[in-house]
Amino acid sequence: MTGETGQTEPTGLAALLGNQPAPETSFEEVRPEVENLRAISQRELDEIAEKHAMFVSGRSGGARANLAGCDLRYLDFTGLDLSGAEFTGASLREAVFGQAILATCNLFAADLRGANLVGANFDRADLRGACFRGANLTDATFVDADLRDGVLLKPDGNGNLVAMTYNTTDTDIAATTAVRADLSFAKMSNAFVVQTDLTDANMRNTRLYKADLSHSNLTGANLEGADLTETNLTGAVLHGAVLYNAVFSGTDMTNADLAGAVFSNIDRDAPHFSGAILPKQLDALGEEMKEILIQHDKWIHSNGKAGARADLSRRDLSGQSLKGLNLAAANLEFAVLTGCQLGKAGLLMANMAFADLRGAELGNADMRGVTLRRANMTGANLRGADLGPIQIVGSTTQQWPVHMENVRLEGADLTGAILQSAVLPNADLSGATLKSCDLRDAIMTDSQFAGADLRGADLEKADTRGAQNLKLD
Repeated sequence: MTGETGQTEPTGLAALLGNQPAPETSFEEVRPEVENLRAISQRELDEIAEKHAMFVSGRSGGARANLAGCDLRYLDFTGLDLSGAEFTGASLREAVFGQAILATCNLFAADLRGANLVGANFDRADLRGACFRGANLTDATFVDADLRDGVLLKPDGNGNLVAMTYNTTDTDIAATTAVRADLSFAKMSNAFVVQTDLTDANMRNTRLYKADLSHSNLTGANLEGADLTETNLTGAVLHGAVLYNAVFSGTDMTNADLAGAVFSNIDRDAPHFSGAILPKQLDALGEEMKEILIQHDKWIHSNGKAGARADLSRRDLSGQSLKGLNLAAANLEFAVLTGCQLGKAGLLMANMAFADLRGAELGNADMRGVTLRRANMTGANLRGADLGPIQIVGSTTQQWPVHMENVRLEGADLTGAILQSAVLPNADLSGATLKSCDLRDAIMTDSQFAGADLRGADLEKADTRGAQNLKLD
């Protein structure tokens, strides 16, 4: 909050302390030395965890784990359930928390730099002022967790609470890996998340007020309903990110790459989109498009000796008609093709990675060997489309399958479509119609099938390991 003087006013606990001098040293310099913390051995930790489990289950002899101000560096917490434990100001650098349960824990101002937090559960935990720099948060969950800035207090010589200046820091998640992390409904105001890999992270309804996400990778992240008020997204990559109903007031998106991102009612002239990298609009009937198609036709029929391959990457052709056009091997990466008419189009071997094909008409299109990695095909019509492999003849003959990793096909109609040998792991087929679909030898590991209609579909030798909600009648 900015006051009448133009200076930032303190919030939260800082407001209760009056005007504290701002620290002039870096986070690395101001953390307390570990020799001032009580060292805990692995054996002691295991005993504490055992008593904590007894406490949680209500058995006699149990005790809530209190590890506040302890040196817990390099210890192994793998699989431990320490829900509700106390870790205020603890040093947990490079500790291993694989699949550990730390829900509702107090990790206020804890040092988690370089920690392995893969699959850990931090739901509803207090993580204000914590440092995750360099940590691995892959598949970790932070649902409704509090990751705002915080101030750690200590008693002075007179018994009054004063700020410990080494922890007057914003929550630091810089340079971490948080692939597929679940941060939905988390509070991350003022968090420092620079250069962090948040690929496929769930940040739905997350509060990111004044958070610094500059140069972070948010590819495929779900930011639906997120509060991005005054958030710094400078240089961030948001390829295929979902931004429905996000709040962008005062957001800095200078050089943010929004190719393939999904918006609702996008206003290209709004101040917060100034400087962002957005697809350029192209008239399908205009002279530029006509020349592109002429040169592409020459390129195809001359085996690349004349003309030029059609480059429609990062172009906006939404709502336009490209019915029956031959766009074989064309570059449509990051293209906006929402509601586009592509029925019976020739798209074999085309690159459509990250393309926005929501509601597109692709009935009976020839899409053999196409690349659709992370494409958004929600609600698209693919009835009778051929997405099977294409035979490539060279010194040896090989089959080149369609690549659809992480594709979004929610509510899409694939009735009678051919997806033989298609590679679509981690695909979202929720509510899709796959009646009489040819899925023989398809790779669909870890894909989502909630509400999908698979009546009459052929899944012979298909790989569905890890698939969710797959119901075969």
